Amino acid sequence: MSKVEAETIGLAVGTAARPRSRAATPRQVLAIVSVGICLANLDLFIVNVGLPNIAQEFRGASLEDLSWILNGYAIVYAALLVFFGRLAERHSRNLSFLLGVALFTAASAACALAPNVELLVAARIAQAAGAALMTPTSIGLLLASFPPDQRAGAVRTWTAVGGLAAALGPLAGGVLVTFDWRWIFIVNVPIGLVALIVGWLKLPEVPGHEVPRPSSWAALLVTCGIGALTLAIVKANDWGWGSRGVVLGFAIAVVSLAAFTWHCLNSKNPFVDPALFKVRPFTGATFVMAPYSAAFGAMLLSVALWEQTVWGWSALKTGLAIAPGPLLVPFTSLLFARRLIARFGAAAVVSAGIASFAGGLTIWATWLGIEPNMPAFVVGMMFTGIGVGLTFPTLMGVGAGSLPPSSFATGSGVINMIRQAALAIGVAIFVAILATPVSMTERIAAFHRGWWIMIAITIAGFVPNYLFIRRKADR
Repeated sequence: MSKVEAETIGLAVGTAARPRSRAATPRQVLAIVSVGICLANLDLFIVNVGLPNIAQEFRGASLEDLSWILNGYAIVYAALLVFFGRLAERHSRNLSFLLGVALFTAASAACALAPNVELLVAARIAQAAGAALMTPTSIGLLLASFPPDQRAGAVRTWTAVGGLAAALGPLAGGVLVTFDWRWIFIVNVPIGLVALIVGWLKLPEVPGHEVPRPSSWAALLVTCGIGALTLAIVKANDWGWGSRGVVLGFAIAVVSLAAFTWHCLNSKNPFVDPALFKVRPFTGATFVMAPYSAAFGAMLLSVALWEQTVWGWSALKTGLAIAPGPLLVPFTSLLFARRLIARFGAAAVVSAGIASFAGGLTIWATWLGIEPNMPAFVVGMMFTGIGVGLTFPTLMGVGAGSLPPSSFATGSGVINMIRQAALAIGVAIFVAILATPVSMTERIAAFHRGWWIMIAITIAGFVPNYLFIRRKADR
């Protein structure tokens, strides 16, 4: 993130921190609020690695049911990120952040205690609500605490810490699952409690300001729409594509998302301002982010399932094999992406990221079989990691950086909302592709088919990248 972008968020935040008698220094604020992004990112990779172990305990649950442990989180996080971000602007930023941490911590404890899949999914939804409140308020606190000339560096550090947490997720998950899958949630509790105590004592006061209250109905509509669409895709093989339940699911999705669109186009206080999509780079970044994120969500699920259910690897070995990909994400984004953008332009870097991610999936679809092939798997994982490191931060920079100062925070939230929704849809598509194969041969064929479909979805991002991002840059 550039200095100009960080300052733009600062304008959107619009409020300076009020010092307290024992308030933290800016660097201490950075350390405290980084807990939020660490918990959210760490949780994403840990849960993917632990999913096969969760399935072993809840033997009556199908893959379709277990997928909601991932999708319930992604859908609610997507719907509430913009809603809570705008709502939090009306209230004290430090108290809102602590409320998000408290909710996430309590929900993590509930996940660890869940006796069945249904209650685990419910606790994951509560986790998502906490994460959706932590993320925008943490960046608001950060930018209110640093002077304008230091905000860019602070945001880059905050982003890098989140990337590092994501990178450590597979390894941490593999280690914790060797004891019990419940430890992947228990680990959040002491971290959250320490953040609550230190944050209560040290965080500066950042008061809210008068902004229009976001529409609760709009948040409900987009949640129902994405949830119904995901449910219909996941259950299509089980219930049948022409079944009443699947048809009803698609119908609810169409009606809900149409009503949400109507609200955005006609409301004086739209949940998502349609004027954002008049900015071509923002539109391009959004249209690339959607298919790319769908393929990314499917990839995260597929690698953990493949290694543990096809090759029979332990969770620890799975985590070690996955780790090189996530580790390359912050390394690529911090050390190379910025320089490459300056030399070749954002569109070229996004194209390289798409090609690299698709290349990793191609390696798996071509070379992985019943016999374990660690080199091919790790090389594919590295290609996907490089692709993510080049693509995601570049799209965020292009999309949000092309907006006026007053729309930066909202635009960033919209891109993240679409990213999380697409993750859920990608997982749903891959689960539908896997279905319930009878033999190992059929299972392997289903994985390969899923990877080829995800390659096609990823490559679809070349079209909006060329039409909206490259052409704008050429002018």
